Amino acid sequence: MTKYRLIFTDSYLKREERFLKRHPELIDRYKKVLKLLELNPNHPSLRLHKFKGKLSGKYSVSITMSYRIILTFAVTEKGIVLIDVGSHDIY
Repeated sequence: MTKYRLIFTDSYLKREERFLKRHPELIDRYKKVLKLLELNPNHPSLRLHKFKGKLSGKYSVSITMSYRIILTFAVTEKGIVLIDVGSHDIY
């Protein structure tokens, strides 16, 4: 099974910290999403989809129906760069 490497940028880690402080009830779900993203970014429960328009080239996965993680794929390294986390307002 292919495993992807999650790449946490400094700016993402700051956003993640703020997000988890505001939503401590989502910590377990968030960790589960990250683990699943590492193992299989195409898993149906993540609802991975590609953006168009100003966020073209980036993707989104669902934490819940209200909250998302925005990411890019670094295909050559089998890496996934995490960009932002939050509600639909991050689009």
